[in-house]
Amino acid sequence: MSDLPFLPFALPEIGEDEINEVVDTLRSGWVTTGPKAKRFEQDFAAFLGEPQIECIAVNSATAGLHLALEACGIGPGDEVITTTHTFTATAEVVRYLGADVVLVDIDPTTLNIDPKLVEAAITPRTKCIIPVHYAGLAVDMIAILDIARKHGLRVVEDAAHALPTTLEKELIGTMGSDATVFSFYANKTMTTGEGGMLVTRNAELAKRARVMRLHGMNRDAFDRFTAKTPSWYYEIVAPGFKYNMTDIAAALGIHQLKRLPAFQARREAIAQAYNAAFTDLPLILPPEAPEGDVHSWHLYVLRLSDELEIDRDSFIERMYAAGIGCSVHYIPLHLHPYWRERYELGPEQFPHSQKAFERMLSIPLYTAMTDADVQRVIAAVRAIAG
Repeated sequence: MSDLPFLPFALPEIGEDEINEVVDTLRSGWVTTGPKAKRFEQDFAAFLGEPQIECIAVNSATAGLHLALEACGIGPGDEVITTTHTFTATAEVVRYLGADVVLVDIDPTTLNIDPKLVEAAITPRTKCIIPVHYAGLAVDMIAILDIARKHGLRVVEDAAHALPTTLEKELIGTMGSDATVFSFYANKTMTTGEGGMLVTRNAELAKRARVMRLHGMNRDAFDRFTAKTPSWYYEIVAPGFKYNMTDIAAALGIHQLKRLPAFQARREAIAQAYNAAFTDLPLILPPEAPEGDVHSWHLYVLRLSDELEIDRDSFIERMYAAGIGCSVHYIPLHLHPYWRERYELGPEQFPHSQKAFERMLSIPLYTAMTDADVQRVIAAVRAIAG
């Protein structure tokens, strides 16, 4: 093991402004969903730059995906198409609603869902597509939205990795899908600890998601508790969920969002340093965004070339021995017992995802990394792969 301090795979960057805002929240007496959650929603809408887009803060991106699908009317008997190469949350929310998941393979270059395979998987039961913007690179949303319009399908974007990703210079979240869901988990491009944001232009979908976010109440708790006249009465209009974001979490988000452009620039700089350092090695480097667009660089995913004799697991073990944390994104859904057994899935059905999984690892990329940290990672990768 290295004598240097262990370099983790990911680490959030929390500044004094975030800390002071959280302290202010604690002193205010309003710690659950209240004025700061509302302010964070408004700030996020302003960041997206389109007044007609509504933003609904939730306690996780998983919650946001569930709310979006529920508001789209997904239910038993329906099918939802998504990629096998994702975290289970993308698919499990479909099962929450009693619908079935149809998994398709990825494009071997981008590692994003393959639109041609999406169209081939459509059946009379298909109601929705969930594209996943893998690692921070935009899916070909032009193709996905064309397919959806052609077949009368809903589109809910899993943009957990994709803030502030762009496609054709448009921010993900403004592209024209029914809803887009972002994640603010601790290792994402900005964080609220736990949390997410559902964004949509569809006023009815937004209204339904807000009601279902808090137990199916027909009145927002914040509005009831801050009213100047007695306003204790409410009605339950649906069996809702407990998915609201707290003001403590939103306090972090308010300032993290302000720092997002600088965060992205630092991630870009680290990614480009890696690209320059690894170009001569037997590695497949992650695809970059098209000219003029933004890759969020949530992840930097290396794939070991076939000519490299070391296997992925041994590579990660040697990185760990050098004091550097790595991860794998992801163990594809078709390899997990639940999904494999429910839908009788095998690796041969998803050759691109399977091969990527067997040869991929994610190396550290986070804004708090120093230039010396970046050089440590570069030196370790070159020592193993060089």
